[in-house]
Amino acid sequence: MLVFLFMDLFQDNKIQPGKKQAATAPLAERVRPKTIDEFVGQQHIIGPGKPLRLMIEQKQLWSIIFWGPPGVGKTTLARLIALHSDADFYQLNAVSSGVKDVRDVITKAERNLKTINHKSLLFIDEIHRFNKAQQDALLHSVEEGIITLIGATTENPSFEVIGPLLSRTRVYVLESLTKGDLDTILEHALQTDHRLKSYSITIEDKDLLMLHAGGDARSMLNGLETAVQLALSKDDRQDSLYISSELIGEAFQQRYAKYDKSGEEHYNIISAFIKSMRGSDPDAAVYWLARMLEGGEDPKFIARRMVILASEDIGNADPFAVVLATNCFTATHYIGMPEARIILSQCATYLASASKSNASYMAIEQAMRDVRTKPNEPVPIHLRNAPTTLMKELNYGGEYKYAHDYQEGFVEQDHLPETLKQNIYYRPTNSGRETAVRERLNKLWKNKKR
Repeated sequence: MLVFLFMDLFQDNKIQPGKKQAATAPLAERVRPKTIDEFVGQQHIIGPGKPLRLMIEQKQLWSIIFWGPPGVGKTTLARLIALHSDADFYQLNAVSSGVKDVRDVITKAERNLKTINHKSLLFIDEIHRFNKAQQDALLHSVEEGIITLIGATTENPSFEVIGPLLSRTRVYVLESLTKGDLDTILEHALQTDHRLKSYSITIEDKDLLMLHAGGDARSMLNGLETAVQLALSKDDRQDSLYISSELIGEAFQQRYAKYDKSGEEHYNIISAFIKSMRGSDPDAAVYWLARMLEGGEDPKFIARRMVILASEDIGNADPFAVVLATNCFTATHYIGMPEARIILSQCATYLASASKSNASYMAIEQAMRDVRTKPNEPVPIHLRNAPTTLMKELNYGGEYKYAHDYQEGFVEQDHLPETLKQNIYYRPTNSGRETAVRERLNKLWKNKKR
């Protein structure tokens, strides 16, 4: 059964802070904080006087979802809440658990509540991996207070947790750990872990170790432990260990790129990419492009978004932009990675550096609003086609003025329905080539100043 009642860590179902970890436990588990005061980071929710700390100190449990990146303390906080409460503690992992496991915990919780008036706390790690049916199984018990739920997720709960369950919980956002947080955790591990403190350990470049960790304390500690093992493999008799930058790189192999092609980070980074190009910042555009490519994003997806931006945000200020973006998409499709990164970079830097105008985008948006909200006016008779004799007799197209018969290929006449003829949808800006477009239109249409 995939329900874990932590009897080995509990006495009367409560965590024992002094209990030693198993000899095989990784470093991150061995040095996990056992008191609130040992916990590092997340002071915006766990600091003195903050709501989560007050909840823990006053033992007034409510259902919670912790949302944040890996290795920032979600599981640790859940265990600390259990430690400071009088509740029985159960843990499920959403990857390996199902509805039956949830119901087994609920059954035990109901029995405990009825027989000994004991509350039960259920921690579900990676709750975003539970499907709708599995989340539905929790609703009644959470609402009735049979269990207090603590969920942990790296994904935006708005997308991954069903609305009814979300409304029954309080969401706390956990932030990536700062360099100072990671340094505190690192020093604590070196000074307190029974294995590490038996050596005199010197780390050549702590910043490199933290960089590889990417704000993930678990990753940093496990990387350090691997580097220590690598150092010992070279000479296991030494009391002093030197953790070189080379060993750190070997321990991590490849730095973790924080990017999820289907999750919130996907939307965050593509948004930053688009807004950097719209904001004429080629340096930022290339950085976010690199983040997406390193994270494994589909290069054609990136190219498609640049085609849209070329028209929406550049438009006629630089008509070549949409041509370049379209060719970029075609070339990316033909060539593929890794060479496509060069083409994508060329296009992104051009679009970011180009003159900007959203006049074409605003024109179609306003025109579509009028189409949706105003009556469908008939086409003016002089603009109508006359393919039949009857239509010609009805004077369809009879008063139409052929523009090429006039000087400069222009003659002023109405092309909009009577009720809309004074409307101006396209308003060219004074940016790039659109300046000339604006001047020409104002010269031709003296009664329609743009």
